[in-house]
Amino acid sequence: MCRAHGLTGAFGPRAWTSAARTPLYYPDAVTLTADAGAADALAGVDRTAPGASVKDSYARLDLETEGFRLLFDARWIARPAGLPAPDAVGDWRPVRTPGELAAWALAWSGGDAEEAALFRPELLADPSTTIVAGHAEDGTILGGAVLTTSARVTGVSNVFGPDPSATWAGVLSAAPADRPLVGYEAGDDLLPALAAGFEEIGPLKVWLDA
Repeated sequence: MCRAHGLTGAFGPRAWTSAARTPLYYPDAVTLTADAGAADALAGVDRTAPGASVKDSYARLDLETEGFRLLFDARWIARPAGLPAPDAVGDWRPVRTPGELAAWALAWSGGDAEEAALFRPELLADPSTTIVAGHAEDGTILGGAVLTTSARVTGVSNVFGPDPSATWAGVLSAAPADRPLVGYEAGDDLLPALAAGFEEIGPLKVWLDA
């Protein structure tokens, strides 16, 4: 997402950080190791205005003394390779064109055009990113997700749809079966993921600079 918005960020030994404010809903810093401290996460982050956020990947930080508040707790989840996918309803396939992406983004945002604009056409040229959508027979978008490929796993994010069980079934039908899937969910969104074959593998926290 940052690359699509012209941002690169920097990888340090214990954290990834962005000197420029990242897009809405995307963190300005991500801890990469369990021993990362506040200084690792906040060094180089733009805090000239409120709104910077930190993904505390190991739920080890206490950023209240730095002026942050806890935005939410979540759980990392993983699904082993090779598990059969539940039967999916609808036609689940990758988004290929800017027009399809615009329709997907509006469905994801619930019709909020400003939030939908986060998903720029540049994402379609990123070989590590696959945006998938489920379609009913009449073309209505049933749900979707973003799949991000790394060296060993496929990340699953931005999962949406009115029926969580049906959405996860569709996402799994579109995801590569020969690679582990990872992601994170919180609150009521966690149970449908677990029912689809994911397991909890650890906590994380997201902090917001108030």
